[in-house]
Amino acid sequence: MNKILGIGSRIEHQEHGKGVVTNVTSELYWVTFINKGLETIRVDDSFEIIEAVDGEVDAVSFYEVEKSLRDLLKRYSDISEVVPIADKWRGGTLTLTPKDTSLSSKDIPIDTFFHKIVMLRDRIRVMEQKINASNVLEEQDKIDLQQYITRMYGSLTTFNVLFKSSSQNFKGASSKK
Repeated sequence: MNKILGIGSRIEHQEHGKGVVTNVTSELYWVTFINKGLETIRVDDSFEIIEAVDGEVDAVSFYEVEKSLRDLLKRYSDISEVVPIADKWRGGTLTLTPKDTSLSSKDIPIDTFFHKIVMLRDRIRVMEQKINASNVLEEQDKIDLQQYITRMYGSLTTFNVLFKSSSQNFKGASSKK
C-alpha cells in the first residue's frame, strides 16, 4: 500500500497517465491528469509515485465541507440547486394559443418556464420540511398536510419531461399500495 500523498504530489497511473494530486481524503485522491483531466482514484489504487509531497489527510476534505454546506443551504433556505433542463428543450419556446382567434398568442422561453417550475418545486420542498419539523402541528395534521403535498407533486409530474435527469423529477403518490 502506498503512503498517503500530499497535495502537489506527482504520480503516474497505469490507466490515466501522469498527473498531480489536487485534493486528498482518507479514501480518495483527486488527481488532475495531463491527458484525462480531473479523476478520482482510491488511495490504495496501484500507481507509481514520481514525486511525493508529504501531507496530512484532513478528517474532512474541502470537497466534503463544500458539499455539506450546499446540502444545508438547500435544506434550510429558499436557494435552489442548479437543475438542468433536458437538452432537447434548451432555448425552445412555449407558445400559449387562446381558443379565441381574435386574441394573440403568448410565447414564453421554455428555460424561463422551467426555472419557475423548479422554484415552485423547491418552495414546496421547503414547506414540506417546515411542516415535518414543526413542534406546533399535531402528527395527524402533519400527515394530512403531507398527503396534500404528495398530491401537489403528483399534479406536477406532467412537467417531468423538461428535466434532464429523472432523479430531479416530481414524484406523486405511487399507484402501488
